[in-house]
Amino acid sequence: MNFQIVLFVVLFLASFTFFIYNLLRIRSYLALGRGENRFSRPGERILKVLKIGIAQSKIFRDPYSGLMHALIFWGFLVLGSAVTEAFIQGFFPSFSLGILGSISRIIFASQDIFGILVILSVIYALVRRLIIRPKRLLGDGHTNSDAVFILCMIMSVMLTMFGVNATKALVHPEYSVYYKAHFTASLLTPLFQNSLDTYYSIFWWSHVLIIFVFMNYLPYSKHFHIVTSLPNVYLSKLGPQTLDTEEINFDNENVFLGAGDMEQLTWKEMFDGYACTECGRCTSVCPANITGKPLSPRKIIMNIRQRVNEKAPYLTSGKSLPEEIESRKLVSDSYIADAELWACTTCMACVQECPVNIEHVNSIVDMRRYLVQSESRFPEELMTVFGNMENNGAPWAFPQSDRMNWAEGISVPLASDKTEFDILYWVGCAGAFDKRYQKVSRSVAEILNKSGINYAVLGTEEKCNGDSARRLGNEFLAQTLIKENVNTLAKYKFKKILVSCPHCLQTIGNEYQAFGADYEVIHHSEFISELIRDEKIKIDENKIHDLKITYHDSCYLGRYNNIYDEPRNIIKKVSRNNIAEMKRSKDKGFCCGAGGGRMWMEEKTGKKVNTERTEEALELKPDVISTACPFCMTMLTDGVKEKGKSDEVKVKDIAEILLETVK
Repeated sequence: MNFQIVLFVVLFLASFTFFIYNLLRIRSYLALGRGENRFSRPGERILKVLKIGIAQSKIFRDPYSGLMHALIFWGFLVLGSAVTEAFIQGFFPSFSLGILGSISRIIFASQDIFGILVILSVIYALVRRLIIRPKRLLGDGHTNSDAVFILCMIMSVMLTMFGVNATKALVHPEYSVYYKAHFTASLLTPLFQNSLDTYYSIFWWSHVLIIFVFMNYLPYSKHFHIVTSLPNVYLSKLGPQTLDTEEINFDNENVFLGAGDMEQLTWKEMFDGYACTECGRCTSVCPANITGKPLSPRKIIMNIRQRVNEKAPYLTSGKSLPEEIESRKLVSDSYIADAELWACTTCMACVQECPVNIEHVNSIVDMRRYLVQSESRFPEELMTVFGNMENNGAPWAFPQSDRMNWAEGISVPLASDKTEFDILYWVGCAGAFDKRYQKVSRSVAEILNKSGINYAVLGTEEKCNGDSARRLGNEFLAQTLIKENVNTLAKYKFKKILVSCPHCLQTIGNEYQAFGADYEVIHHSEFISELIRDEKIKIDENKIHDLKITYHDSCYLGRYNNIYDEPRNIIKKVSRNNIAEMKRSKDKGFCCGAGGGRMWMEEKTGKKVNTERTEEALELKPDVISTACPFCMTMLTDGVKEKGKSDEVKVKDIAEILLETVK
């Protein structure tokens, strides 16, 4: 065995040993987190990896930078053949992929094509980061220098690969007929003609050494996502986004009361930190950040990783924590301040945009739980809201006995009088108590009456679904409300639950399942669409209007439950004009500012989120701003009033718009 082979074997074993050591080190950090099952339904997870991870479907939501990143990623996949060949040659110098015959022509040609595309993409990435400097890429000095270093490493891997390809025909002349597929070789080989053997050794050793350095630098770099991104996509949630909380026994003294520090997060929430690419897409679409609040979803995830890297080495080694580390917490001014967490509207825009499926909202809510349940540290106005929910079963101060006031003057059957029916209409707290949204509840009830549906409402038996309490961090209160509602619903036989509030849709339809209550829940936009399709309600052609209507997507209806077309289809049925779409619509829609319990808090910093959204709607000069959510209606109505446009522009629910045209 010659010296070069021995040297390569030593370096190869040392590099992979150190790399595996780092993987195991990080794995030991993750083991400190709370348990969570993210391995169910492997078939669906693999399909998700193929779509989001391999096909890079989410990266193209930003088309230009998306193409750049996709080409680099695909280039790495294709150019794995060159790395594999180089490694095998380290053990067996006479090896060449040329042994594959005609197939090698395809491999060698693809290496050249993708090598060039990767180099061009890296040049664009460097120009973009160093010269164009988009806001979402701005970070501290280390973040930028780290990114530049990695890009230069990628460039070096590509250039040395081309050098190897241009000179290897001398070492393996028997495969020269196949090497002609390396069309770049014909351009580069003449440059090294006089000392091909020497140049081949230089390029080959440079190539493998750069790869060894590259792979062992990754665990200490934000570019560790090269290793973790595909696993993170595989481990991400299947189906609708839900909060990871099962029924909790609050009598247990060891019960989880929120994540104040890294070890109180789940292992998946910690893993998100290692999967973060720091691309800033999450922060660039965050309504809180856009309107001047201190929240940056990217910073939240980066802070989680930083705290894990700071504290976990001591916990896994059994060493005592230094005072300066022990005195800090994840939720503190040292890392994540209270104001950052309370600014979140849980709109899910950050999760929607993340190319590696990081779940920012789960971590934020877990940290809110710590503030509420462990520290009793929350905005003052929430004390009233929590008290109302606990005493009245609703965020408002109205008594339960007023829950049916919205139905005065119309025939609305009570569940207690029927016990069995087809549709349970869950009115919701806003539908029952908010004066403006009571009109929507009446519209839905009248549509049900006109269509002859066998339905009923719970009336005074209904309580808040628990959404606001849960997302505000008061999990004890949320679960109290949930259990009371589940017990009430168990008394009746019905086929579906109809809701007008997307927050009820999300909570009852997707999160009550953890409490043994699996219902088919449908939003009134879907239900009304079905009634129109089945001709159970008919539209009077003479009542179709010419109003200019724009539609605002509720985050909980859209991003949480993927309902975008049904509300628009209803509007198209009752209007001769096409919907005037806002710049940010459908899955790129902008939040109204009320989600995540923000409905009950004052905005004291920056521009109001609802003002930002209302201004975008008013740019279209509409006659009507339509929505399908009580929270959105409140925020948009307030926004229109603030802009002095109440006489010109009306805010209406799709049920109201439809009822105006029904025969």
